[in-house]
Amino acid sequence: QVQLGESGGGLVQAGDSLRLSCEASVRTFSNYAMAWFRQAPGEEREFVAGVSWSGGITRYADSVKGRFTISRDNAKNTVYLQMNSLEPEDTAVYYCAARPLGLATTQAVRVGDYAYWGQGTQVTVSS
Repeated sequence: QVQLGESGGGLVQAGDSLRLSCEASVRTFSNYAMAWFRQAPGEEREFVAGVSWSGGITRYADSVKGRFTISRDNAKNTVYLQMNSLEPEDTAVYYCAARPLGLATTQAVRVGDYAYWGQGTQVTVSS
């Protein structure tokens, strides 16, 4: 199946940047659309950003639009989340997720749309 491993989390100050990476152990990475979700303490897991198999189509949550950028490198089996202008409200565990192709990237925003999940990486933004 698909195994996902996130890295790049950490403790930063408001206004700083971080880049998260998620490497997939899978035979054909381009057969999967990818996304990032996050979960803050006491909150439900929420969609952050999604990207199509080619990287050509993306979708973002309104809360991160203009600050975060999702991208992928199919040659490296890796999806990235560049996070700029971080705010304390961005503090959460960030999860990488993958799903087989089918649903349109712009519609795949629910936890249940994704079949495979990483273990998560903690991002903490201090004020």
